[in-house]
Amino acid sequence: MEPKHPFIRSCLRLPVEQTPLWLMRQAGRYLPEYRKLRAQAGDFMSLCQNPELATEITIQPIRRFDLDAAILFSDILVIPHAMGMGLHFVTGEGPILADPMRQSGDIDRLKVVDPNVELKYVMDAIAGITRELAGRVPLIGFSGSPWTVATYMVEGGSSKTFSRIKGMLYDQPKTLHKLLDRLVDSVADYLNAQIEAGVSTVQIFDSWGGALGPKEFREFSLNPMARIVERLHRTNSKGEKVPVILFAKGCGQMLEELADTGCDVLGLDWTTDLGEARKRVGDRVALQGNMDPTVLYAQPARIDAEVERLLTAFGSHPGHVFNLGHGMSPDMNPDHVTALVESVHGISRRIRGAS
Repeated sequence: MEPKHPFIRSCLRLPVEQTPLWLMRQAGRYLPEYRKLRAQAGDFMSLCQNPELATEITIQPIRRFDLDAAILFSDILVIPHAMGMGLHFVTGEGPILADPMRQSGDIDRLKVVDPNVELKYVMDAIAGITRELAGRVPLIGFSGSPWTVATYMVEGGSSKTFSRIKGMLYDQPKTLHKLLDRLVDSVADYLNAQIEAGVSTVQIFDSWGGALGPKEFREFSLNPMARIVERLHRTNSKGEKVPVILFAKGCGQMLEELADTGCDVLGLDWTTDLGEARKRVGDRVALQGNMDPTVLYAQPARIDAEVERLLTAFGSHPGHVFNLGHGMSPDMNPDHVTALVESVHGISRRIRGAS
């Protein structure tokens, strides 16, 4: 039986009457209702680890906007937190991980994670969200890629230079592979547990793949992601297909090789031309993206023009999920999201010839 939701249909390159869309970071700090809950909770991890609050935050943008998918409210660093690294967030600095991975022996101290034990709060949130959604839209689960998660684990937090992990890459490649192997196992288990818990799609975020050259990207990022894709459950307990999305920021030159992983959808950032990307991958995978998020600072008429440009570039072919080329920023106007959603649905119906 074919899926009915336009988002899933587009992920599987099936025809739709209008292009579906969701937005990376669609649940978050630009919404006043989120800021109110965050103030009550006190800190970010308290939100992530509370299934009721995570459910509410996931649903907030679905109530406000006519989006075609919800995405689980969580964080890519819950895996190293579950491994015992002591994640916390500092205002203005971002995530901080205690005892960063610097030597092979550091990796030996990491706990083996059972996602249904150490990350049970995520599975409980998925159960709550799917009950609340009641089939209205699909739920997207996610994880960071091994390379991206490893950057935080080695650096101890955010980095602009990636000096420690790239030093490890060149000086201690066996140690880095050891860490990546642990993360391949953990991410695959975690995403499969999310599928078992009820998500309809999973996305792997390779936020820092663009920090690598082509050779290093293939060895330290692409290969681990391909191993995960190979291990994922591609159907759920109901026999429904579960699409897999890869989003590798800054890696537009690697589209063909990313498509070779066996994923269903490739996410694009705004530095890759959408029409050219479609020609390059043909009907091998669907494409997701790729409006520059900063367009949302412009007025609705300019948002309309950019939406029309992107939808025209892709054409009436099946297999497009509209999204931003990265995520929402805290100071964006929710009214501009409303304008974006209406624009994507309306213009795509015209392009596709739907009434």
